[in-house]
Amino acid sequence: MHKRFLQRIGRLPNHRIALVAIGLACLLAIAAATAFVTGSSEQQHTRSAPAPTHSASAPAQEPTAKPGSVARPPQVSDPVEFARAAAKMLWSYDTRTTSHKQQLAGMKAWMTKEGRYADWDSVSAQMPDPLLWSRMADQKQHATATVAEAHYPAAFKQALAENPAEITKAYVYAVTVTGKQKVAWAKRGGGVEARSSTLAVQCRPSRACSLVAIAPRVAP
Repeated sequence: MHKRFLQRIGRLPNHRIALVAIGLACLLAIAAATAFVTGSSEQQHTRSAPAPTHSASAPAQEPTAKPGSVARPPQVSDPVEFARAAAKMLWSYDTRTTSHKQQLAGMKAWMTKEGRYADWDSVSAQMPDPLLWSRMADQKQHATATVAEAHYPAAFKQALAENPAEITKAYVYAVTVTGKQKVAWAKRGGGVEARSSTLAVQCRPSRACSLVAIAPRVAP
């Protein structure tokens, strides 16, 4: 089962990978970007903005600024509840009130402090690079998100059922979240797109949950 689960997840990049708490050797590494202006939404948003135009990505930097308008992580112990909040945070931004460094700092605050499991690269990869962010700011671009539902993927539930004791090794859960992102910018531009992300969330007993990684979408 573990082999089949990894095959569904797909190939993993050559950087630190978050370990799954159900005994999988590696869990849910970095995936295609699912927030901000990635993929088709990036093309749409940059085309719609009258100013010149994540473009070639700069290396992820350790944030040092205050979080700005980024939501703070909730003090909850339920993986699904935390994943819903984390997805909403990742799909939301406001270049009118928050700098690139502030956005990174706000996102960093959601991460697990256990370096063995934290995959910051997969989370920071959701950010546009500083140049694109500044051009988004020129157009006052901002986004809000709504979450429709969140659940444990079937593959995760099956693997957990087969070996429930393994969860106690790291207490990392896979949660798939779906919803919508509403983007707006100057001169009444905007649009709405569907979003779906699978998050790796760590929820140790007697400790608030934290974010481990953003993962590829897996079987529902």
